[in-house]
Amino acid sequence: MTITHAPATPATGASAALPTEAPDHERVLITRGARSGLTVIVAVHSTRLGQALGGARLWHYGQWTDALADALRLSQAMTMKNAAAGLARGGGKSVIAIPAGTTIDAATTHDAMLDLGDAIESLGGAYMTAEDVGTSAELMAVVHERTEHVCGLPPEQGGVGEPADATAAGVHASILATLGEVFGSNDPAGRHFVIAGLGQVGGRLARSLAAAGARLTVTDVADGKRALAGDLGAAWVDPAEAHLVEADVFVPCGLGGVLTPEVVRDLRVAAVVGAANNQLASRDVAALLQERGIVWAPDFVVNAGGVIYLDVASAPGADQAALDARIEGIGDTVASVLRSARADGTTTLEAAERLARTRLDAAR
Repeated sequence: MTITHAPATPATGASAALPTEAPDHERVLITRGARSGLTVIVAVHSTRLGQALGGARLWHYGQWTDALADALRLSQAMTMKNAAAGLARGGGKSVIAIPAGTTIDAATTHDAMLDLGDAIESLGGAYMTAEDVGTSAELMAVVHERTEHVCGLPPEQGGVGEPADATAAGVHASILATLGEVFGSNDPAGRHFVIAGLGQVGGRLARSLAAAGARLTVTDVADGKRALAGDLGAAWVDPAEAHLVEADVFVPCGLGGVLTPEVVRDLRVAAVVGAANNQLASRDVAALLQERGIVWAPDFVVNAGGVIYLDVASAPGADQAALDARIEGIGDTVASVLRSARADGTTTLEAAERLARTRLDAAR
C-alpha cells in the first residue's frame, strides 16, 4: 500500500457534521479495510421498497466522522430518491475515506475496492452499490470480484456502464420542466444558465444546453475545464463567484452543501436546478429559497436518471425506449412537485418528500 501526502481536498461544499439524534438507518457498517487500511463505511437507510441501491464514494475527508456523516446523509437521500422515482429499491450509500492531505496509488485503490466488496457481501444482499464520486465502472468491476451486489459494470464485462448520460438527460428534462413552471415556456434558447461543476454530468449539460441555444456562464474547481467553456462560447467565472452571477437558472453540478443561507441570500436567479446531491446545507435553506421567490427543484428528484438507468437497464430484457421514456418522465415529476408546492403553500422540499413518503408508506 502506498499513501503519500498531498494538499488537502475538501469533502463537500459545506463541512459535514454528525447528527445529534440517533439515525433511523437499518444498518451502518464501519470497518477498516484489511488490504487498504482505509475506513470503509456502508450505510443502509431503508430496504422497505427493496434492496438498497446507492453509489460508492471514494473521497478525501478531514476526519473519518465526516465520512460517516456523509454516508448517513447520502444514504437517507437515496431512500427518498429511489422512492420518488418509483423504483422498487431502498436507499443506501458506501463511502471510503481517504485522509485529508494524502493521496493513494492505483494498487491501494484496487485494494480499497476489494475491501468494499467484502463489506457489501457481509450484509447479505441488503445493499447494492454502483459508481459515484471518485469511482468508476472499471472500479465496480473490482468490487464485483468480491460480491455480486454491484451494478454499472463496464459493458465489455456484461454491465450497463456508467450512468452519466442518463443522469444528465434527467437533469436536462428537469430544467425544461422548471423553465415551463417559472417562465411559461420550456424553451432554453436565450435563457442564461450558470453551471457550477463541469464533471461528467455538468459537462454534458453544458453541451446540451448550448446546443439548444442557451447562454452559459460556467465554472469548475479544475481550471482545465476552461477549454470546454471556450469550445461552447461560454463565459468563465471563478467558482467562488458563480452564485453571484445574474442569470435565469443556477445549475449546481459539483459536490453537495452549496446552498448555504449566505449563498441563497446572494443568488440572482429565478430558479435552481442541478445534478449535485444534497444541495441544501440545511433543511431551513428550502424555506429561505421560498421566501426569496427562487424556485428550487429538489435534487433527489432531479438527478434520479442515473439510478433509474442502473436499476432498469440492469434488468433482464430491458427496453431502451421504455428506459428513455422513464428518464424523460423525471421532468413530469419535477413539474408535479413544483405545482404541488405552489398549490399547498409549502416548500418544494416538503412537496418532494411528501411524494416519496407516500410511496414508502404504501409499502408498509
